[in-house]
Amino acid sequence: MIEKIIDLSIKNKFLVILMTLFVIAAGTYAMLKTPLDAIPDLSDAQVIIFTEYPGQAPQVVEDQVTYPLTTAMLSVPFAKVVRGYSFFNLSFVYIIFEDGTDLYWARSRVLEYLNFVSGRLPQGVTPSLGPDATGVGWVYEYILESDRHDLSQLRSIQDWFLRYELASVPGVSEVASIGGYVKQYQVVVDPNKLIAYNIPLQKIKMAVQRSNNDVGGKMVEMGETEFMVRGLGYIKSIEDLNNIPLGVDQRGTPILLQNVATIKIGPELRRGLADYNGTGETVGGIVVMRYGENALKVIENVKKRLDQLKSGLPEGVRIKSVYDRSGLILRAVDNLKRTLIEECVIVAVVCIVFLLHFRSAFVGIFTLPVGVLISFIIMERQGINANIMSLGGIAIAVGAMVDAAIVMIENAHKHIEHDGGKKPHWDLIADAAKEVGPSLFFSLLIIAVSFLPVFTLEAQEGRLFRPLAYTKTYAMIGSSLLAVTIVPVMMGYLIRGKILPEHKNPVNRFLIWIYHPIIKLVLKAKILVILLAIVVMTVSYIPWKRTGSEFMPPLNEGDLLYMPTTLPGISITK
Repeated sequence: MIEKIIDLSIKNKFLVILMTLFVIAAGTYAMLKTPLDAIPDLSDAQVIIFTEYPGQAPQVVEDQVTYPLTTAMLSVPFAKVVRGYSFFNLSFVYIIFEDGTDLYWARSRVLEYLNFVSGRLPQGVTPSLGPDATGVGWVYEYILESDRHDLSQLRSIQDWFLRYELASVPGVSEVASIGGYVKQYQVVVDPNKLIAYNIPLQKIKMAVQRSNNDVGGKMVEMGETEFMVRGLGYIKSIEDLNNIPLGVDQRGTPILLQNVATIKIGPELRRGLADYNGTGETVGGIVVMRYGENALKVIENVKKRLDQLKSGLPEGVRIKSVYDRSGLILRAVDNLKRTLIEECVIVAVVCIVFLLHFRSAFVGIFTLPVGVLISFIIMERQGINANIMSLGGIAIAVGAMVDAAIVMIENAHKHIEHDGGKKPHWDLIADAAKEVGPSLFFSLLIIAVSFLPVFTLEAQEGRLFRPLAYTKTYAMIGSSLLAVTIVPVMMGYLIRGKILPEHKNPVNRFLIWIYHPIIKLVLKAKILVILLAIVVMTVSYIPWKRTGSEFMPPLNEGDLLYMPTTLPGISITK
């Protein structure tokens, strides 16, 4: 079958060359479109349920919110772990799904079960889903600096201007605000005045809620024109709160909110703060990327949007980037690209040195980039990011990818050396390719199949090493297909002219001169060689036992994010 493919390729040279050009074009397009990231996403498919229960202690939050949600989520299909955490005012429930579960399918199932459990929660408590992101979604962080604005003003700029603008950037799942003070109207009630006026606290709460509202009426026609009737009641200032009526006293005098309370603008109770480089508190924003997006493209779009938003900031406010993963991504990818180029250059030099025929060496060198482009086509279709592991798989395969072409070229040289001039040129090439083509094709497939056990890895191990196994396998399959299609065609066009015989190649003669006495010595002392091999294998057990192990090698991003937590009861001021 392989011989027939080689014959068809040689007979249909134009179609083979045309198909190769199509593959190069498609591979280039796929390579430019493939998402870039530094490391593969090792996160489980996870959905977070976030619930606020204001003013309640952790035990109450646990009993009334976290426990009902946790027990309901245990029935979600393909959920393998459900964890609940209760804090003051807050409840978090984490649902971790089995490997291979689509994140958006999981979110839709969780929403269905939230509808069932909502009736068991306290009145006014509404759970919400966390962002559709994973543990590696934190891609960009910035802070706001100003000599003219305090922390509360900077936080307002972040919450009401920057956050909404950045959330509209394609690929951004959430923009979280951190640090500063959230401004709020604070009604400080005097209990003695409440007793004097005989007003319960609940009545003040209802009065504030009732007065912070717009009321719509019907239409009024005047002078052949319709006018909409509206009652404007939204609170816009402290004065509006001061004038909220609570009732009348015994004399019929209105009792206003300012008669029983002091109204002011103050900060909301904080549960954390942000510090930059030890210089003091700051206000910042964290950009979280949506699951499956191109991290580098998202970061570039966020930077462009921030540049556009600078003109709309108050005078004196500056945006400063403090964490940017694009630097790590570019460094990692550039490092691997440089390694791949170095490997290709080394392979090219070795081919030229041993063949001493540049055009023949070009045939072998040509298969390297084309094989890599074939792997990118499948990567892009499968949704595999270009990261350290996936590009590392291609780097591992580079050495073996060129083997088939080199052997086939060497065999073509032998045929031309022995039968040159006796047969037509294309018949010589066809005979040389068919002689070794089937063996080379299946040997490359065997190398590709050798990584099949990696595909059986599960959980984080599988998510870490599968991209490497996929790309190496695709590169080897691509090179094996090239070896029986385009390589024989290129050999026919390029292996022409004066071909130097093997015995006249000084490099080959030197290596054979070294090899012959060594192999004779080894074959004479067979038992000694076997014993030495056993001794070396036995001695290697000692360093193997002493060698440490870890899941991943250390990765220095160049950034330090320090996130300390304190014991319960310690205030944020402390």
